Amino acid sequence: MNKLQHLSFLFLFFAGTILAQENPTFAIQSPDGEINLEVNVEEQITWSVLKNTQQVITPSAVSLSLANGEILGRNPEVVHSEEEEVSNSIDAVNYKKDVIEEHYKQLKLNFENDFGLVFRVYNSGVAYRFFTSKKEEVTVTSEEANFNFSGDYMSYFPYANDPVEDVYQISFENRYTHIPLSEIKKDTVGFAPVLVEFPGGIKAAITEADLESYPGMFLKAGNQEYSLKGDFAPYPLEEVQGGHNGLQSYVTKRADYLAKTSGTRKFPWRIVMVSEEDKELLNNDMVYQLASPSRVKDVSWITPGKVAWDWWNDWNISGVDFPAGINTKTYKYYIDFAAKNGIENILLDEGWAPKGEILNTIPEIDLEEIIRYAGSKGVGVWLWSGYLPLAQQMDKALEVYSQMGVKGLKVDFMNRDDQAMVDFYYEISEKAAKHKLMLDFHGAYKPTGLQRTYPNVVNFEGVRGLENVKWSNTDFPLYDTRIPFIRMLAGPMDYTPGAMKNANKANFRAVNSAPMSQGTRAHQLALYVLYEAPFNMLADNPTNYMKEPESTAFIADVPTVFDATIALDGKVGEFAAIARRKGDTWYVGAITNWNPRDITLDFSFLPKGNYEAVIFKDGVNASREGKDYKREVKPISENNQMEIHLAPGGGWAAKIYPAK
Repeated sequence: MNKLQHLSFLFLFFAGTILAQENPTFAIQSPDGEINLEVNVEEQITWSVLKNTQQVITPSAVSLSLANGEILGRNPEVVHSEEEEVSNSIDAVNYKKDVIEEHYKQLKLNFENDFGLVFRVYNSGVAYRFFTSKKEEVTVTSEEANFNFSGDYMSYFPYANDPVEDVYQISFENRYTHIPLSEIKKDTVGFAPVLVEFPGGIKAAITEADLESYPGMFLKAGNQEYSLKGDFAPYPLEEVQGGHNGLQSYVTKRADYLAKTSGTRKFPWRIVMVSEEDKELLNNDMVYQLASPSRVKDVSWITPGKVAWDWWNDWNISGVDFPAGINTKTYKYYIDFAAKNGIENILLDEGWAPKGEILNTIPEIDLEEIIRYAGSKGVGVWLWSGYLPLAQQMDKALEVYSQMGVKGLKVDFMNRDDQAMVDFYYEISEKAAKHKLMLDFHGAYKPTGLQRTYPNVVNFEGVRGLENVKWSNTDFPLYDTRIPFIRMLAGPMDYTPGAMKNANKANFRAVNSAPMSQGTRAHQLALYVLYEAPFNMLADNPTNYMKEPESTAFIADVPTVFDATIALDGKVGEFAAIARRKGDTWYVGAITNWNPRDITLDFSFLPKGNYEAVIFKDGVNASREGKDYKREVKPISENNQMEIHLAPGGGWAAKIYPAK
């Protein structure tokens, strides 16, 4: 809910007389005066961004092309402009902080032909969006979104995977290639966010927000020497069932347009987040701020939390007197574990229903009994579903499982973000909210703020999560130290941490049925603090957690949503440290890549007083045996600075609470 407190002033200028001025230029600054945005209106509309003395974006053209031949942004005529400074307080729901203090300056330009542009400048970055006020539906054939740079700067570019001929049917889970802008492969798309780094430490991240009834923005090499430009999936005209167990819908024919949409609407925000220090990227709110406010009036029933997950650990429980697997007794075991350890939910992942179905169960599963038993223990039940079966029977499935007492659905294998798929996200989010069902989008594109608009959406994948260690030798400690500064800028991540088998680089093996993590135990524990995930999974199996009661107790203690977040320190791809508060208790997490390092944590963020810290740190031999950790309890206060050592692939995690 957005408590608008318009404390500011409204400037109207050039209104009514703007047509008399040739080639008008408009300029606004961030509230702190450090970011300058300039808009020039000539034969085309261009925008540029300066951070202090660093040119972040050089003049870059924007336009929207319509099927009727109009190009909104070519030979434009400004008819009205206004500048505004706004201060808001946003009450955030299920977020990394409970209140966002929002402060920005805004420039709104109205043009002939019933369209306009809005530009906003925050202390943390800039954003712009088109809007139209046409009476009839419009067909958008293309969008020009350019991000031009003044030099051949290094970028973190995630090339999109291409499993089928349609380049827009992809997995949004690739790694980041650290590469100069000039070396990005031509005619190959990458997905947002993309991070660009400048001399002196300034960085800029490009992404989008408030994506609705419109295709998502990919990025590719631009037309200028050092540039990126938006690329968008055309509308799907023909689709066939396919993919994993027939759960996906593959596009076989696309239209010559991007979207058919209302003529009176606001288009998605194009965002450039700007940081002077890397750690600022760990706590940026722009995507949430720019998203549409909640459309769910009563959010009291939305209770995200942690979940005991079955699929990653391959149902490999032991020491029981029944065959482990996808069956009722196994899930009762998961329920007992969850209830005993304060884990709010269990999830029935793939296998509980026959392949390609959503309204039936396999003979080994008594779903009503599982839900009844879980309810008697105070544990919620979530169900996994492939995209296509759910899309085909959405209304019936939501009704049936809501009435049965299911808490939420994990929806998988969308793997697209064209207009039709984006519409699916909004349709199921709205309908699920009416049935009081929460949603976790797996096999998903990056978040663009939907979790604010529909707070029953409590997580997204769009990340190369821990599941990949089952079959991949990806350098995860490196990836783990990149995504908090890049992917997490877009929103929460269904990364699924929690491995209890932890290996150093030499000992790691990809083992599908008995997986392990790369890096240390303390690294895994720290991820529960570092990574935003209102719905957060325990990837390993209950048997392994019960053998590790100290680690399990810490995981259970860490909340999934917080009242405050503070970025402590970090450098992209090297290390990250974050503090988060829930009530009067603080949680701190720090991780490193494969390089061991010593860092200093400053605890001046603590309110004045005496505290105790329960600390999990890498053991002396963690570089040899990833499971080696040390737990200790020590006093701490706001006056403390603590030197901590991180082993290769290591971590450090703490719970800090007022001393009695």
